[in-house]
Amino acid sequence: MVIIGIAANRGCEMIAAMNARTSSINRKDLVNAAARSGLIAALALFVIGQLSANAAPIETTGSSGNNKQAGKANSLKPPAQGQIPVAFVISDAAVIIDFCGPWEVFRDVNIPGLEDGPFRLYTVSDTTSPIHAGGGMQIIPDYTFANAPAPKVIVIPAQSKPSAAMLKWIRESTKNTDVTMSVCTGAFVLAKTGLLSSKAATTYHGAFVPFARQFPDIRLKRGARFVEDGNLATAGGLSSGIDLALRVVERYYGRDVAQKTAYNMEYQGQGWMNPDSNQVYASVPVSTAEHPLCPVCGMDVDPKTAPMSVYKGTTYYFCSDDDKKTFDAAPDKFVTADKKAVSPSRTDLMTSNKKL
Repeated sequence: MVIIGIAANRGCEMIAAMNARTSSINRKDLVNAAARSGLIAALALFVIGQLSANAAPIETTGSSGNNKQAGKANSLKPPAQGQIPVAFVISDAAVIIDFCGPWEVFRDVNIPGLEDGPFRLYTVSDTTSPIHAGGGMQIIPDYTFANAPAPKVIVIPAQSKPSAAMLKWIRESTKNTDVTMSVCTGAFVLAKTGLLSSKAATTYHGAFVPFARQFPDIRLKRGARFVEDGNLATAGGLSSGIDLALRVVERYYGRDVAQKTAYNMEYQGQGWMNPDSNQVYASVPVSTAEHPLCPVCGMDVDPKTAPMSVYKGTTYYFCSDDDKKTFDAAPDKFVTADKKAVSPSRTDLMTSNKKL
Protein backbone atom coordinates (compact mmCIF):
# COMPACT_ATOMS: atom_id res chain seq x y z
CA MET A 1 0.00 0.00 0.00
CA VAL A 2 2.90 2.38 0.77
CA ILE A 3 4.36 1.69 -2.67
CA ILE A 4 1.04 2.31 -4.37
CA GLY A 5 0.60 5.54 -2.38
CA ILE A 6 4.02 6.77 -3.43
CA ALA A 7 3.30 5.91 -7.04
CA ALA A 8 -0.06 7.65 -6.93
CA ASN A 9 1.40 10.73 -5.26
CA ARG A 10 4.22 10.88 -7.78
CA GLY A 11 1.73 10.55 -10.60
CA CYS A 12 -0.40 13.40 -9.22
CA GLU A 13 2.64 15.67 -8.91
CA MET A 14 3.56 14.99 -12.50
CA ILE A 15 0.03 15.64 -13.72
CA ALA A 16 -0.14 18.93 -11.74
CA ALA A 17 3.13 20.00 -13.25
CA MET A 18 1.85 19.19 -16.69
CA ASN A 19 -1.33 21.22 -16.09
CA ALA A 20 0.75 24.22 -15.02
CA ARG A 21 2.79 24.01 -18.17
CA THR A 22 0.00 23.18 -20.61
CA SER A 23 0.57 26.24 -22.65
CA SER A 24 4.23 25.46 -23.31
CA ILE A 25 4.49 21.63 -23.20
CA ASN A 26 4.76 19.77 -26.47
CA ARG A 27 3.23 16.42 -27.40
CA LYS A 28 6.49 14.51 -26.96
CA ASP A 29 6.97 15.75 -23.40
CA LEU A 30 3.44 14.74 -22.51
CA VAL A 31 3.91 11.18 -23.76
CA ASN A 32 7.21 10.79 -21.90
CA ALA A 33 5.72 12.03 -18.64
CA ALA A 34 2.76 9.68 -18.90
CA ALA A 35 5.08 6.76 -19.62
CA ARG A 36 7.17 7.49 -16.51
CA SER A 37 4.03 7.64 -14.37
CA GLY A 38 2.74 4.37 -15.81
CA LEU A 39 6.06 2.62 -15.20
CA ILE A 40 6.04 3.56 -11.50
CA ALA A 41 2.49 2.24 -11.09
CA ALA A 42 3.32 -0.99 -12.94
CA LEU A 43 6.34 -1.61 -10.72
CA ALA A 44 4.21 -1.05 -7.62
CA LEU A 45 1.60 -3.55 -8.77
CA PHE A 46 4.29 -6.10 -9.61
CA VAL A 47 5.83 -5.88 -6.11
CA ILE A 48 2.43 -6.19 -4.45
CA GLY A 49 1.65 -9.23 -6.61
CA GLN A 50 4.88 -10.92 -5.58
CA LEU A 51 4.25 -10.25 -1.90
CA SER A 52 0.73 -11.65 -2.17
CA ALA A 53 1.95 -14.77 -3.94
CA ASN A 54 4.54 -15.45 -1.25
CA ALA A 55 2.09 -14.88 1.57
CA ALA A 56 -0.56 -17.32 0.30
CA PRO A 57 -0.19 -21.13 0.25
CA ILE A 58 0.21 -22.51 -3.25
CA GLU A 59 -2.01 -25.37 -4.32
CA THR A 60 -0.95 -27.64 -7.13
CA THR A 61 -2.72 -30.58 -8.65
CA GLY A 62 -0.44 -33.28 -9.96
CA SER A 63 -1.23 -36.21 -12.24
CA SER A 64 -2.78 -38.03 -9.30
CA GLY A 65 -6.09 -36.24 -9.70
CA ASN A 66 -7.27 -34.53 -6.53
CA ASN A 67 -3.96 -34.58 -4.65
CA LYS A 68 -3.28 -31.10 -3.21
CA GLN A 69 0.34 -30.52 -2.31
CA ALA A 70 0.18 -27.21 -0.46
CA GLY A 71 0.86 -27.46 3.26
CA LYS A 72 -2.61 -26.22 4.21
CA ALA A 73 -4.54 -27.68 1.29
CA ASN A 74 -7.25 -30.23 1.92
CA SER A 75 -6.84 -29.75 5.67
CA LEU A 76 -8.77 -31.60 8.38
CA LYS A 77 -9.97 -30.20 11.68
CA PRO A 78 -8.94 -32.13 14.79
CA PRO A 79 -11.42 -32.26 17.67
CA ALA A 80 -11.35 -29.48 20.27
CA GLN A 81 -11.10 -32.15 22.96
CA GLY A 82 -10.22 -35.83 23.04
CA GLN A 83 -8.34 -38.03 20.62
CA ILE A 84 -8.91 -38.90 16.98
CA PRO A 85 -10.02 -42.56 16.83
CA VAL A 86 -8.12 -44.58 14.23
CA ALA A 87 -9.38 -48.08 13.40
CA PHE A 88 -7.08 -50.65 11.79
CA VAL A 89 -9.18 -53.24 9.98
CA ILE A 90 -7.33 -56.55 9.97
CA SER A 91 -7.84 -60.21 9.22
CA ASP A 92 -5.65 -63.24 8.51
CA ALA A 93 -2.64 -62.62 6.23
CA ALA A 94 -2.68 -58.85 6.89
CA VAL A 95 0.66 -57.49 5.62
CA ILE A 96 2.48 -56.25 8.70
CA ILE A 97 4.14 -53.09 7.36
CA ASP A 98 0.85 -52.02 5.78
CA PHE A 99 -0.73 -51.43 9.19
CA CYS A 100 2.27 -51.27 11.55
CA GLY A 101 3.88 -48.49 9.47
CA PRO A 102 0.87 -46.14 9.75
CA TRP A 103 0.36 -47.26 13.37
CA GLU A 104 3.84 -46.06 14.28
CA VAL A 105 3.30 -42.76 12.47
CA PHE A 106 0.10 -41.96 14.34
CA ARG A 107 1.60 -43.16 17.63
CA ASP A 108 4.64 -40.88 17.30
CA VAL A 109 2.75 -37.63 16.70
CA ASN A 110 3.37 -35.17 19.53
CA ILE A 111 1.26 -32.06 20.00
CA PRO A 112 2.50 -29.65 22.70
CA GLY A 113 -0.11 -29.19 25.42
CA LEU A 114 -1.77 -32.57 24.86
CA GLU A 115 -1.18 -34.99 27.71
CA ASP A 116 -2.02 -38.00 25.54
CA GLY A 117 -1.20 -38.53 21.91
CA PRO A 118 -3.67 -36.96 19.46
CA PHE A 119 -4.64 -40.34 17.97
CA ARG A 120 -6.34 -43.27 19.67
CA LEU A 121 -5.39 -46.49 17.87
CA TYR A 122 -7.24 -49.81 17.90
CA THR A 123 -7.72 -52.93 15.79
CA VAL A 124 -11.02 -54.28 14.49
CA SER A 125 -11.84 -57.67 12.99
CA ASP A 126 -14.66 -60.18 12.62
CA THR A 127 -13.90 -61.62 16.05
CA THR A 128 -11.50 -60.98 18.91
CA SER A 129 -9.97 -64.40 18.40
CA PRO A 130 -6.27 -64.32 17.46
CA ILE A 131 -5.47 -63.79 13.81
CA HIS A 132 -2.19 -64.52 12.06
CA ALA A 133 -0.78 -61.66 10.04
CA GLY A 134 1.68 -62.16 7.21
CA GLY A 135 4.69 -64.13 8.39
CA GLY A 136 2.77 -65.68 11.27
CA MET A 137 2.57 -62.78 13.73
CA GLN A 138 -0.33 -63.43 16.12
CA ILE A 139 -2.61 -60.50 16.87
CA ILE A 140 -5.64 -60.30 19.13
CA PRO A 141 -8.03 -57.65 17.75
CA ASP A 142 -9.34 -55.07 20.22
CA TYR A 143 -12.90 -55.02 18.87
CA THR A 144 -15.29 -56.75 16.54
CA PHE A 145 -17.31 -54.97 13.88
CA ALA A 146 -20.29 -55.23 16.20
CA ASN A 147 -18.80 -53.23 19.09
CA ALA A 148 -15.97 -51.12 17.64
CA PRO A 149 -15.97 -47.39 18.45
CA ALA A 150 -16.85 -45.09 15.59
CA PRO A 151 -13.61 -44.11 13.82
CA LYS A 152 -12.58 -40.84 12.23
CA VAL A 153 -9.75 -42.58 10.36
CA ILE A 154 -9.81 -46.12 8.98
CA VAL A 155 -6.67 -47.97 7.84
CA ILE A 156 -7.13 -51.02 5.57
CA PRO A 157 -3.98 -53.08 4.90
CA ALA A 158 -3.53 -55.87 2.37
CA GLN A 159 -5.09 -59.02 3.82
CA SER A 160 -7.18 -62.08 3.04
CA LYS A 161 -10.57 -61.99 1.36
CA PRO A 162 -12.82 -59.57 3.29
CA SER A 163 -15.95 -60.82 5.00
CA ALA A 164 -19.37 -59.35 4.33
CA ALA A 165 -19.32 -57.90 7.85
CA MET A 166 -16.03 -56.13 7.17
CA LEU A 167 -17.27 -54.57 3.94
CA LYS A 168 -20.49 -53.44 5.58
CA TRP A 169 -18.67 -51.90 8.54
CA ILE A 170 -16.23 -50.00 6.32
CA ARG A 171 -19.07 -48.81 4.10
CA GLU A 172 -21.19 -47.57 7.00
CA SER A 173 -18.32 -46.11 9.05
CA THR A 174 -16.93 -44.17 6.10
CA LYS A 175 -20.06 -42.03 6.07
CA ASN A 176 -18.58 -40.24 9.10
CA THR A 177 -14.81 -40.60 8.69
CA ASP A 178 -12.37 -37.85 7.87
CA VAL A 179 -10.21 -40.36 6.01
CA THR A 180 -10.69 -43.98 5.03
CA MET A 181 -7.35 -45.16 3.67
CA SER A 182 -6.11 -48.38 2.14
CA VAL A 183 -2.52 -49.54 1.83
CA CYS A 184 -1.15 -51.83 -0.87
CA THR A 185 -3.75 -54.39 -2.02
CA GLY A 186 -6.00 -53.18 0.78
CA ALA A 187 -7.36 -51.16 -2.15
CA PHE A 188 -9.13 -54.35 -3.27
CA VAL A 189 -10.98 -54.43 0.06
CA LEU A 190 -11.94 -50.77 -0.20
CA ALA A 191 -12.98 -51.22 -3.83
CA LYS A 192 -15.26 -54.10 -2.92
CA THR A 193 -17.28 -51.81 -0.68
CA GLY A 194 -18.27 -49.86 -3.80
CA LEU A 195 -17.00 -46.62 -2.27
CA LEU A 196 -14.26 -46.19 -4.88
CA SER A 197 -16.62 -46.45 -7.84
CA SER A 198 -15.90 -43.67 -10.37
CA LYS A 199 -13.08 -42.36 -8.17
CA ALA A 200 -9.31 -42.30 -8.53
CA ALA A 201 -7.15 -44.81 -6.68
CA THR A 202 -3.85 -46.64 -6.67
CA THR A 203 -2.56 -49.92 -5.27
CA TYR A 204 0.56 -52.09 -5.13
CA HIS A 205 2.34 -51.92 -8.49
CA GLY A 206 2.30 -55.70 -8.81
CA ALA A 207 -1.52 -55.66 -8.61
CA PHE A 208 -2.24 -53.02 -11.25
CA VAL A 209 -3.35 -55.59 -13.84
CA PRO A 210 -5.90 -57.51 -11.74
CA PHE A 211 -7.12 -54.32 -10.06
CA ALA A 212 -7.81 -52.60 -13.38
CA ARG A 213 -9.52 -55.69 -14.73
CA GLN A 214 -11.61 -56.32 -11.62
CA PHE A 215 -12.64 -52.69 -11.08
CA PRO A 216 -12.85 -51.00 -14.50
CA ASP A 217 -15.00 -48.19 -13.07
CA ILE A 218 -12.14 -47.02 -10.81
CA ARG A 219 -9.57 -44.65 -12.33
CA LEU A 220 -6.31 -46.45 -11.55
CA LYS A 221 -3.33 -44.12 -11.06
CA ARG A 222 0.01 -45.73 -11.87
CA GLY A 223 3.11 -44.09 -10.47
CA ALA A 224 1.30 -42.46 -7.53
CA ARG A 225 2.64 -42.78 -4.00
CA PHE A 226 -0.90 -42.19 -2.83
CA VAL A 227 -4.16 -40.82 -4.21
CA GLU A 228 -6.77 -38.76 -2.34
CA ASP A 229 -10.36 -38.48 -3.53
CA GLY A 230 -12.80 -36.96 -1.09
CA ASN A 231 -12.50 -38.71 2.27
CA LEU A 232 -11.01 -41.77 0.57
CA ALA A 233 -7.27 -42.28 0.13
CA THR A 234 -5.30 -45.17 -1.34
CA ALA A 235 -1.56 -45.79 -0.98
CA GLY A 236 0.76 -47.83 -3.15
CA GLY A 237 2.54 -50.85 -1.77
CA LEU A 238 3.98 -51.48 1.66
CA SER A 239 6.05 -48.46 2.75
CA SER A 240 3.68 -46.12 0.89
CA GLY A 241 1.34 -46.46 3.86
CA ILE A 242 3.85 -44.59 6.03
CA ASP A 243 3.77 -41.68 3.60
CA LEU A 244 -0.01 -41.61 3.43
CA ALA A 245 -0.21 -41.67 7.25
CA LEU A 246 2.20 -38.72 7.43
CA ARG A 247 0.03 -36.95 4.88
CA VAL A 248 -3.00 -37.49 7.15
CA VAL A 249 -1.02 -36.04 10.08
CA GLU A 250 -0.16 -33.04 7.89
CA ARG A 251 -3.82 -32.52 7.01
CA TYR A 252 -4.77 -32.46 10.70
CA TYR A 253 -1.86 -30.61 12.26
CA GLY A 254 0.19 -29.03 9.47
CA ARG A 255 3.45 -29.73 7.73
CA ASP A 256 5.69 -28.78 10.64
CA VAL A 257 4.13 -31.44 12.89
CA ALA A 258 4.34 -34.06 10.13
CA GLN A 259 8.00 -33.21 9.48
CA LYS A 260 8.77 -33.42 13.20
CA THR A 261 7.06 -36.81 13.35
CA ALA A 262 9.10 -38.10 10.42
CA TYR A 263 12.26 -36.69 12.01
CA ASN A 264 11.59 -38.40 15.34
CA MET A 265 10.97 -41.68 13.50
CA GLU A 266 14.24 -41.17 11.57
CA TYR A 267 12.16 -41.61 8.45
CA GLN A 268 13.85 -39.89 5.52
CA GLY A 269 11.23 -40.62 2.87
CA GLN A 270 9.79 -37.57 1.13
CA GLY A 271 6.90 -39.28 -0.64
CA TRP A 272 4.31 -37.92 1.78
CA MET A 273 4.99 -34.44 0.40
CA ASN A 274 4.79 -35.55 -3.23
CA PRO A 275 2.03 -38.02 -4.12
CA ASP A 276 3.43 -38.40 -7.64
CA SER A 277 6.83 -39.66 -6.46
CA ASN A 278 6.24 -43.29 -7.47
CA GLN A 279 6.97 -42.68 -11.15
CA VAL A 280 9.39 -45.60 -11.25
CA TYR A 281 6.25 -47.79 -11.21
CA ALA A 282 4.41 -45.81 -13.87
CA SER A 283 5.99 -47.65 -16.80
CA VAL A 284 4.39 -50.87 -17.98
CA PRO A 285 6.74 -53.86 -18.47
CA VAL A 286 6.01 -56.08 -21.45
CA SER A 287 5.98 -59.84 -21.36
CA THR A 288 8.81 -61.32 -23.45
CA ALA A 289 10.01 -64.81 -24.24
CA GLU A 290 13.00 -64.30 -21.94
CA HIS A 291 10.98 -62.79 -19.10
CA PRO A 292 7.36 -63.87 -19.43
CA LEU A 293 4.57 -62.45 -17.31
CA CYS A 294 1.40 -64.24 -16.35
CA PRO A 295 -1.30 -62.90 -18.72
CA VAL A 296 -3.93 -63.22 -15.99
CA CYS A 297 -2.30 -61.39 -13.07
CA GLY A 298 0.78 -59.77 -14.62
CA MET A 299 3.26 -61.41 -12.26
CA ASP A 300 6.69 -62.85 -13.06
CA VAL A 301 6.69 -66.52 -13.91
CA ASP A 302 9.40 -69.15 -14.29
CA PRO A 303 8.84 -70.87 -17.65
CA LYS A 304 10.78 -73.90 -16.41
CA THR A 305 8.19 -74.76 -13.78
CA ALA A 306 5.09 -72.65 -14.54
CA PRO A 307 1.85 -74.10 -15.95
CA MET A 308 1.46 -73.26 -19.64
CA SER A 309 -1.04 -73.08 -22.47
CA VAL A 310 -0.65 -72.59 -26.20
CA TYR A 311 -3.13 -70.29 -27.89
CA LYS A 312 -2.97 -69.34 -31.56
CA GLY A 313 0.61 -70.48 -31.77
CA THR A 314 1.80 -68.48 -28.73
CA THR A 315 2.84 -70.07 -25.45
CA TYR A 316 1.60 -68.47 -22.26
CA TYR A 317 2.89 -69.19 -18.75
CA PHE A 318 0.96 -68.79 -15.51
CA CYS A 319 1.59 -68.21 -11.83
CA SER A 320 -0.77 -70.99 -10.82
CA ASP A 321 -3.08 -73.66 -12.10
CA ASP A 322 -6.02 -71.43 -11.21
CA ASP A 323 -4.71 -68.71 -13.52
CA LYS A 324 -4.25 -71.26 -16.27
CA LYS A 325 -7.87 -72.41 -15.89
CA THR A 326 -9.05 -68.80 -15.96
CA PHE A 327 -7.10 -68.18 -19.15
CA ASP A 328 -8.20 -71.40 -20.86
CA ALA A 329 -11.85 -70.55 -20.19
CA ALA A 330 -11.64 -67.25 -22.12
CA PRO A 331 -8.22 -66.72 -23.73
CA ASP A 332 -9.38 -63.83 -25.93
CA LYS A 333 -9.86 -61.82 -22.77
CA PHE A 334 -6.16 -62.06 -21.92
CA VAL A 335 -4.19 -62.26 -25.17
CA THR A 336 -3.70 -58.47 -25.19
CA ALA A 337 -3.78 -57.99 -21.44
CA ASP A 338 -0.38 -59.63 -21.10
CA LYS A 339 1.12 -56.69 -22.97
CA LYS A 340 0.05 -54.45 -20.10
CA ALA A 341 1.28 -56.63 -17.26
CA VAL A 342 3.34 -55.27 -14.42
CA SER A 343 6.06 -57.34 -12.83
CA PRO A 344 5.88 -57.70 -9.04
CA SER A 345 8.73 -58.26 -6.67
CA ARG A 346 6.96 -59.55 -3.58
CA THR A 347 6.04 -63.24 -3.69
CA ASP A 348 4.52 -63.10 -0.21
CA LEU A 349 1.80 -60.78 -1.59
CA MET A 350 0.85 -63.23 -4.31
CA THR A 351 -1.42 -65.29 -2.11
CA SER A 352 -3.13 -62.22 -0.76
CA ASN A 353 -3.68 -60.79 -4.24
CA LYS A 354 -5.23 -63.99 -5.50
CA LYS A 355 -7.54 -64.25 -2.52
CA LEU A 356 -8.69 -60.70 -3.17
